[in-house]
Amino acid sequence: MSPVSTTSMQRVLTTLGHREPDRVPFFLLLTLHGAKELGLSIKTYFSTPEHVVEGQMRLLAKYRHDCLYSFFYAPVEIEAFGGEVMFVDDGPPNSGEPVIKTHQDIRNLTVPDVENTPCLARVLAATRGLRDRVRDQVPIIGVVMSPFSLPVMQMGFDRYLDLMFEQPDLFSHLMKINQAFCVQWANAQLAAGATAICYFDPVSSTTITTRKMYLKTGFEVACQTLAQINGPTATHMASGRCLPILQDIADTGTAAVGVSCLEDIRAVKAACKNKLTVMGNLNGIEMRRWSVEQAENHVKDLIAKAGAGGGFILSDNHGEIPFQVPDEVLMAISDSVHRWGKYPLPTDVSGKE
Repeated sequence: MSPVSTTSMQRVLTTLGHREPDRVPFFLLLTLHGAKELGLSIKTYFSTPEHVVEGQMRLLAKYRHDCLYSFFYAPVEIEAFGGEVMFVDDGPPNSGEPVIKTHQDIRNLTVPDVENTPCLARVLAATRGLRDRVRDQVPIIGVVMSPFSLPVMQMGFDRYLDLMFEQPDLFSHLMKINQAFCVQWANAQLAAGATAICYFDPVSSTTITTRKMYLKTGFEVACQTLAQINGPTATHMASGRCLPILQDIADTGTAAVGVSCLEDIRAVKAACKNKLTVMGNLNGIEMRRWSVEQAENHVKDLIAKAGAGGGFILSDNHGEIPFQVPDEVLMAISDSVHRWGKYPLPTDVSGKE
C-alpha cells in the first residue's frame, strides 16, 4: 500500500525518497501566467513582490499542482550585476547588452550585495510572502543560474567559449566571482523561505559540452558550489541532454535532475534509480499546440514510463512553461495527473481504467 500524502510537501518528500506517495507529484513551473491571472503586463507583474505572490497562489489553486515558483526571470541576475533587462509583451524578459565586454571587465567584476540589490530584494520579498501563505504545506522552489552557465548572459556565448578555452586564468577568476554570488543568492532565498534551489546549468548539458570538458569545468564548479548551499538542490539542464552524465550529476550532491524531452525518459529513470529524482520531461514548446487529448496522452505516457517506484516529478523539460501555452492545456495536464497518477499506478494507462 502506498503511503498517504496529505500535502504537496509530503508527496514530494516521499518521491524524493524513491518511494511512492499517494500520486505522482507534478510541478507546473509557471512564471508569466501569473501576469495573465492578474490581468497585468509582464513588466508590471514583476514590478512588485505582491503581484508575484498573488499570481502564484492563484495558479496553485487553479491547477492543483505541487509547488510554488519564486523565480521571476533569468536576467534578474544580470540586472543584479548592473545589466539591462528587456521586457516583451508575450514572453520571458531577456538580457540586454552584455555586462562583460572586455577582459578588464572580468577583472573589475564584483559580487552584488544580495540583500541590498532591489531586483533581488523583490524576489526575496516574494519568497517570504509565499512562505507566509503556505508555511510547510507546499514546496517553494527558488532559482539560481549556475556559475558555469551564467556567463552566457554576462558576456555572450561566443566570447564565453573563447574565454573557457583560451583564457583559463580569467575563466577561473570569473567562476570564483560567480560562485560567491550564486552561494549567497541561493542561501538568501533559502533563508527567506525557499524549500529548495533549482540550479540551472544548461551549459553543462551534453547538448553543449562534452563529458570530458564537463568534468574539468561545470562538474567541478557544481561540486564546489552546491556544497556551500544550505539546503537541497535540483540541477536543471533547461532542455539540454544529460543521459551520459547522470552519474556525474549525482556525484555533485544534487537531489534531482530536470531532463530534456529529447531523451528517453525510461532510460533516464533507470539511470537515476535510487540516485536522483527525475523531473520532466513534457515538451513546453509543443505544448503550445496540444489539444486536451494530446496533453492527456503525453501525461499518461510519462507516468507509465517513469512513475513506478517514486523518484519522479512530472514537469516540463525547460523549467519555464511558455506564455503561449493555453489554460485548457495546463488544466488537462493537471486533470490527467490527478486521474492517472494515483498510486498504485494502473497496470494499463493507455486509456483503460
